[in-house]
Amino acid sequence: MYSSFHSLFAIRSFSSTISSDLNEHSFIVSYLINSCGLTLKSAQSISKRVWFETPERPDSVLRFFREHGFSDSHISKIVKYRPRLLLAKPEKTFLPKLEFLRSIGVSRSGLPIFVSRNPELLSRSLERCLIPIYEILKTILISDEKVVKTLNRMENRCLCCFQKTFSNNLSFLRGLGISQSSISYLVTQSPSVMCQKAGNFAELVKKVMNLGFDPSEFIFVIAIHVFRSMSHKTWEHKMEVYGRVGLSTDEIWSMFRKHPKCMSLSEKKVTGMMNFLVCKMGWQAAAVARVPSILFLSLEKRIMPRCSVVRVLLLKGLIKADFHLSSVLIPSEKNFLESFVIKHQEQLPQLLDLYQGKMSLTELGFGFDDKSRISGKP
Repeated sequence: MYSSFHSLFAIRSFSSTISSDLNEHSFIVSYLINSCGLTLKSAQSISKRVWFETPERPDSVLRFFREHGFSDSHISKIVKYRPRLLLAKPEKTFLPKLEFLRSIGVSRSGLPIFVSRNPELLSRSLERCLIPIYEILKTILISDEKVVKTLNRMENRCLCCFQKTFSNNLSFLRGLGISQSSISYLVTQSPSVMCQKAGNFAELVKKVMNLGFDPSEFIFVIAIHVFRSMSHKTWEHKMEVYGRVGLSTDEIWSMFRKHPKCMSLSEKKVTGMMNFLVCKMGWQAAAVARVPSILFLSLEKRIMPRCSVVRVLLLKGLIKADFHLSSVLIPSEKNFLESFVIKHQEQLPQLLDLYQGKMSLTELGFGFDDKSRISGKP
């Protein structure tokens, strides 16, 4: 009898504990939804990483953020990434860090954006982490403005390993003879690349060297930045895109060595430019690849207006067809006008209107050739 009663009591007690836990869990989920602006799915997931029985402490955290200009959106991002910050003592934990960020140049209005992009800043020690990171960056970048810009681009995960990995990788670059200005560019544009494990970083640098880039030239760090910014899958896709527009593998690599950022261009940009230059203007894809900087120009604002003028001059026999596309697209506005518009204005007074978009090619009775277009998809 006693044994049965004892078993029944234990079951009821266990059930009561489960019910209590579920109620508390439900309270946290509700709080995360109603007070922090999280979705049900996010709140359910995050509730496993933070525990509180009453709203007093998290309420004080949210109140602190709002008093310092943080919007609901900023708060939601912070809580989603670092929910345990809801349990902090804001005046002690957050205020000194916000004051430090203000002291190095983060504006009052920009502070919520800055912190919500990198909530890890609030969970790290000011004396042992943030100030040492600032001092290291300051020795390289010199100005607080550049330091702030770099911190703003830094990934959350970089803060925990910054001091060790950054210093090792910095020494490695200096050992290769890379200039201070090149290092400054790489640190500012891609701080995360400097926070890789030493072995991975060395492998990346050696890969760029094996492609023929000279560490003493500025383009070397641009190539590192581009390589690091995309996955292998993305890189293969970009190679495939350039292959579809008529370039061989060797031509693509040659183009990359001249202007590494050409691999960062979108598929839409590449196919749009090549459709116009190759299919309408009749230039060879290889000719475009020899001057990859052309791909960064505006199709609507620069290339089409200039090519419209050149198209008319060609059809009127006023210029020969053996000119290189770079002589049309690279020169400054002033030089282009002098060489292709003003020079021929007596014979064709409409050229300036055509160039300025006040008149179309069809109004002059001309048009572009329309060969088969390059597909944007394989």
